Amino acid sequence: MKKSLIALAVLAASGASFAQSVTLYGLADVWFGSVKTEDGVAGTSDRQTKIDSGGVNTSRWGVKGSEDLGGGLKANFKLEQGFKMDTGAAGASTGQGTGAQAFDRQSWVGVSGGFGEVQLGKAWSAYDDVSGASNAVFDSALAPMNNVFASVGYTDRPINGLKYITPTFGGFAGSVSYALGENKTATQSATSISAFSVTYDAGPVAVQLGYQVEDVGTANDTKFTRLGASYNFGVATAKATYGKVDNVGGASGSDATDYQLGVDVPVSAALTVSASYAQSDDSNVGFEQKRKGFGIGATYALSKRTFLYGGFESDTATNNAAADDKHSLFAVGVQHRF
Repeated sequence: MKKSLIALAVLAASGASFAQSVTLYGLADVWFGSVKTEDGVAGTSDRQTKIDSGGVNTSRWGVKGSEDLGGGLKANFKLEQGFKMDTGAAGASTGQGTGAQAFDRQSWVGVSGGFGEVQLGKAWSAYDDVSGASNAVFDSALAPMNNVFASVGYTDRPINGLKYITPTFGGFAGSVSYALGENKTATQSATSISAFSVTYDAGPVAVQLGYQVEDVGTANDTKFTRLGASYNFGVATAKATYGKVDNVGGASGSDATDYQLGVDVPVSAALTVSASYAQSDDSNVGFEQKRKGFGIGATYALSKRTFLYGGFESDTATNNAAADDKHSLFAVGVQHRF
């Protein structure tokens, strides 16, 4: 009886604090392997054996939480920092403002409910939400798409952002994001990044469409389009991605078209093998370039939180007046989530 009374007294004294949940989480991903690069213009070749971070996913740690506000509303936040497992250095991820913040991957607060969710701060853009959803070879460093697509040059996780995420209706969902430019001067207009995405995921079919426009400070905005789809046949999941970039780097007429085809094969409950081919064609006045590559990889689950992985990736970029540029990667690694 005394224990019950003490518990009730503590609960009463804490007020609404018991309605809030805060979680510390993270991911540690490290790999060992060999990287070879060939510069066709310079005529040089280099191979390096190395230990590196983030073979499948960027290593990170973070704090996230939510508070029940009543009436179906919740207040949410997330603070997330990337780091490198091989050096311990922070700020290992890509993204706008990398290395300049304590939480370089995400730092936002927002509200969610039956209407969906709103996030304010540094968050994944609507385009980020779908960019790698249908990328085979685990959307990793072993996936050729992540090395040859021109559209990998987009700005992910823009700063000064506002984002709205819809609820899911019959497998359909969507999001819209806008990053305010806060660099306006008397002679320069503020740059901004706007994006939207629509997804469908029900049964064996999944489809994703994303679009992002970046004001890069020139007369021509850079525009990214990404369409992805996958179909689960049971014995394997086929994946395909199409990408289109207009005005690469803000240059009018500098466009690129990207393709990726891949497959995931679950060999057993623990082992999955994946392979992919990717290609990108650039066009510009008086210049054309093609990049292509292939990759194969496998993951083996040791538990729900830990898996081993390994594979090989190779890609080539054509040079009109010189030998081709080439890159290849062989890696084996381990990832643990907490």
